[in-house]
Amino acid sequence: MSAVARVFLLSPAHCGGERARLLFDARARFDLARRLHGGHGPSLGEVFAFLSGLYFRGKLTYALAFARPPAGGAGLYVITPCDGLCAAEEPVDVVRLRRFAAVDIATGDPRYHEPLARDAGRLAAALDAAAEVVLLGSVATGKYVEPLTRALGDRLRFPAEFVGRGDMSRGGLLLRAVRSGVELAYVPVAGAARRGARPARLEPVPRLVPPTASRLATPARPGPASALAPPPRVDPPPHLDPPHPGPGRPGRRPGSGPVRPGR
Repeated sequence: MSAVARVFLLSPAHCGGERARLLFDARARFDLARRLHGGHGPSLGEVFAFLSGLYFRGKLTYALAFARPPAGGAGLYVITPCDGLCAAEEPVDVVRLRRFAAVDIATGDPRYHEPLARDAGRLAAALDAAAEVVLLGSVATGKYVEPLTRALGDRLRFPAEFVGRGDMSRGGLLLRAVRSGVELAYVPVAGAARRGARPARLEPVPRLVPPTASRLATPARPGPASALAPPPRVDPPPHLDPPHPGPGRPGRRPGSGPVRPGR
């Protein structure tokens, strides 16, 4: 008997804030920004991993490790602010990223809800009744849960251990599961307790980079399959990294001037 298909839906990164401003700056010289502005658009996965850091990197790494795509279908999709469900390897340019940044998904904007409802409906129609769709995102509010539940019903699930955790804790939890090779337990969203007490803090572990050898069939929309190569880790530009102490001068690099965050 074949395994039940399992598809992951990854919540989007916030497309505003300091990291987004760095990408929007046409003068930026780090590789991701240069590709974003230069006509050789980086992938959606790369861009969201840069914007969100640990949380999105954890979601993408976990989905690549544990998805069970249906025959001819996809193992994961990324929820976007205004383009519905997209493949993680879809290219993103600065114009598209600005469109994402202009939509507040928490306000009921139809630019968010209508494409998501459309693609969730297509996904529901493409999956058999036994398939599971796992939301890797917040379930505490209705911004993801409500439109997805309307389309997917009882097939929509989430990791039970997400309850009570913040974004960084969820990201760390997902990376630990990949490291151990033990998948988290999922529960149906319908009828579940989606809020709870904050669990104990996770102990730190060494950094885990997404497995570059993994590939999933991930079409741009529910339909014909294409190959997904997980994006490489994207480091922030140097001025977002913590300063490296120089000899006898904590918080300074040898030969550098005063450290000014955000410069």
